[in-house]
Amino acid sequence: MSASDGSVADFLRARGCSAQVIDGGLAGLLARWAATVEELAAGYRWTFDDYLNDVDGRQILEEALEHAAHEERAAYSAALAVLDERADAWLSPPAECLWGAAVARAHGWTPERQWWYFRRPSELRDSAQETGLEGA
Repeated sequence: MSASDGSVADFLRARGCSAQVIDGGLAGLLARWAATVEELAAGYRWTFDDYLNDVDGRQILEEALEHAAHEERAAYSAALAVLDERADAWLSPPAECLWGAAVARAHGWTPERQWWYFRRPSELRDSAQETGLEGA
């Protein structure tokens, strides 16, 4: 357990994350983002809602890093930069924030800083298509 685990865990707990996310800490969040990047490289097969969940995890990771000790933050940030660069190859920019312009404004998200909320896999199934609710 690193010196910052308590601080990161406290942040995750205060943010309302699940016990699984809190217990996994930065390593778990990074592993989850790595799995998402692997899915992107293989051809993302999940729905838009699933992708929103994945990028919300990326946002939580970004915020959690702010609560890590300097050395740990540097190590995780370096690994994250490699994953982000890899993800970039599999994403195309949409017209606006995936959560919508009003949400982006409310949270202060920008395409430059929170790029994951402004990018998407080029082929992404609509949740309604996936569940058979399209046209219902």
